[in-house]
Amino acid sequence: MIVEFGHLALSLALMIALVQAVVPLVGAAQGWRGWMALAAPAATAQFLCIALAFAALMWAFVSSDFSLKVVVENSHTLKPMLYKISGVWGNHEGSMLLWVLILSGFGATAAWFGGALPERLRARVLSVQAMIGVAFLAFILFTSNPFLRLAEPPFDGRDLNPLLQDPGLAFHPPFLYLGYVGLSMAFSFAVAALIEGRVDAAWARWVRPWTLAAWMFLTVGIALGSWWAYYELGWGGFWFWDPVENASFMPWLIATALLHSAIVVEKREALKSWTVLLAIIAFGFSLIGTFLVRSGIITSVHAFANDPERGVFILAILAVFIGGALTLYAARAGAMEAKGVFGVVSRESALVMNNVLLSVAAFVVFAGTVWPLVAELAFARKLSVGAPFFNQAFTPFVVLIALLLPLGVLMPWKRAVVSRSARPLYPALALAFAVVALVYAIATERTALAPIGAALGVWLIAGTATDLWQRAGRKAGRLTRLPRADWGRALAHGGLGVTFIGISLLTAWDIEDIRVAQVGESFEVGAYTITLDKVERLEGPNYISTTATMHAEKGGRLVAVLHPEKRVYPVAAMPTTEAAIDNGIFRDLYLVIGDPQDGGGWAVRTYIKPFANWIWAGAIIMALGGALSLTDRRYRVAAGARKAPVAATPAE
Repeated sequence: MIVEFGHLALSLALMIALVQAVVPLVGAAQGWRGWMALAAPAATAQFLCIALAFAALMWAFVSSDFSLKVVVENSHTLKPMLYKISGVWGNHEGSMLLWVLILSGFGATAAWFGGALPERLRARVLSVQAMIGVAFLAFILFTSNPFLRLAEPPFDGRDLNPLLQDPGLAFHPPFLYLGYVGLSMAFSFAVAALIEGRVDAAWARWVRPWTLAAWMFLTVGIALGSWWAYYELGWGGFWFWDPVENASFMPWLIATALLHSAIVVEKREALKSWTVLLAIIAFGFSLIGTFLVRSGIITSVHAFANDPERGVFILAILAVFIGGALTLYAARAGAMEAKGVFGVVSRESALVMNNVLLSVAAFVVFAGTVWPLVAELAFARKLSVGAPFFNQAFTPFVVLIALLLPLGVLMPWKRAVVSRSARPLYPALALAFAVVALVYAIATERTALAPIGAALGVWLIAGTATDLWQRAGRKAGRLTRLPRADWGRALAHGGLGVTFIGISLLTAWDIEDIRVAQVGESFEVGAYTITLDKVERLEGPNYISTTATMHAEKGGRLVAVLHPEKRVYPVAAMPTTEAAIDNGIFRDLYLVIGDPQDGGGWAVRTYIKPFANWIWAGAIIMALGGALSLTDRRYRVAAGARKAPVAATPAE
């Protein structure tokens, strides 16, 4: 009965979304306040209906209701409760339900806290948001219904993909979807502005918090996915340039550009058309990511579905919304005349350069991701674009961004003098060169990536600290009185510097050792002595584990006792690798146990990963910076947000 109730609630949500998509939009065009006022309660009702449907599906997973097809295919009675819950979104149907839940949640939040918005703009924003909801609710109900019953329910389920039975993957999709779907708000604001034919500083201030929230969640989601790949897959890497990894990275790059571009619109009334275009493209990349994951055109551990028919449906959604928005943009872009004028050397110009570099970097990632598909379709050739291409083509743009960022932050608006703006950065530059010399001395005969990356990271951190010091008037007592948005920006830029240091030093200095080791044998890896003490067979709640006990010594002192595992999940008939990691601030000791060998012994992989945790620490700092900025009152209260009276006449 609960399942049927959930199905009914989902169908009702579709009908409410249809009303919300049409009535407020007509009301805004005609100036009918009653019709426009319907948008807010409709957004709330839609969210509540989808939340009820999601709760019904979660109940089915928690109670192991194997009359539902999706529960049979993704759950099992012996599965731990955490993974029964995460199994709700660990599949195509449930993940799409989470997708529309978050979509409607953003719309409802805009209805609850958007009272300061002009009535017409709010009605149009919520209407566009509902249109997206209509498309995806129809997609779920007609192609991906999570509430399909089985005529003959089995006694037990087939279990969730063992690779997804991990805390990192339990929380990774919700955060990623909060970022993906959160960009729909920027899209809705952009389309609403195009319909009205007006983009101004107030619009930029309204759209920035939504974009910042989406960027923050997307940062956390990408970091969680990278962290999971690092410790769960047993290969010792943190990023593979997998197409699905790229699908989340591209909207992050465009959202970063959008945040900076919106600042120029807010402060200087410039870059209006470009900012609206970025808002459209950012959500477009989110839809492209949804298409890649669910169309079956790529094979990835991250992919949810292998169904071309579903892929065609999502491709149609992509074409309608992004194609329609770009058509509207082409028709209305001329009306968004820039008012602000600025010099070639100014903070505005620095932000333009930032946008260009981020956009080109996103295009490079996009080209590398889709080119194998284009080559196969157009030329019947199977090509592989791997890490070497992305590293060589993407890295130069990131280096330029890191070089320009501290200087751009210190430049004044409208007109700047480079020598005057750069003067406070001389100590930061000296510190960066000192770090280059130190790292080069340590890394002699190794790649230059370590000193360059470390210097760029220090340059970003020191430049950010210099910016705060300048804003405080070079007085320590004033630092605590700086706006939260200033501290948030500093944390975000400083976190990027920390990630730069982690990636560069890890890539340049990591040590890998692969060998066959006998039980009781010791071997040297770097400065460590590793001993394989024993290997035993253990049983988990829903898996069988081959667990090794290994201890590591350094200079005769015990450093850690680690237990790498090789698990087999009998229900899914699938093995997984569980790396054992001794985490540290400056290095990780990473051990993996493999299969037994014919001549005796076990395959053992050992990695020493310097500064690995700095990568995710930097991402956490960046996300915290976004969260701190969101608490700034200037982000919550839009400039010029007083409601103007709306006459009952046709819209302009």
